[in-house]
Amino acid sequence: MKQVIATTKAPAAIGPYSQAILVGDMLFASGQLGIDPATGEFPEGVTAQTEQVFRNIHAILAEAGFTIDQVVKTTCFLADMGDFAAMNAVYEKQFTGTFPARSAVAVKTLPKNALVEIEIIAHRG
Repeated sequence: MKQVIATTKAPAAIGPYSQAILVGDMLFASGQLGIDPATGEFPEGVTAQTEQVFRNIHAILAEAGFTIDQVVKTTCFLADMGDFAAMNAVYEKQFTGTFPARSAVAVKTLPKNALVEIEIIAHRG
């Protein structure tokens, strides 16, 4: 049985999808942009956007009863691979202990011209 996870502490979905879906002990969260849910705006620069992405991810995890340390896989999308080091500097501060598996790719364009988008899979166990 799947359960929709939604929180107002992260931006609402901007299309026909859910913020996250919980199936058993697994949480699958849609890609998060660096949109501030209070203002609907992006902060300036990839560092600030990545920080906001993780605030949004933390909010979704908390809504589902998970923590960041239960994330087992991430996928990072960058509008410019030249921003990888800046994104990675924020990313590495998010986790304690073992890092999740990760893919990171550059894409031609992200929704709303974001600089970074990150999706996660978490496991409770």
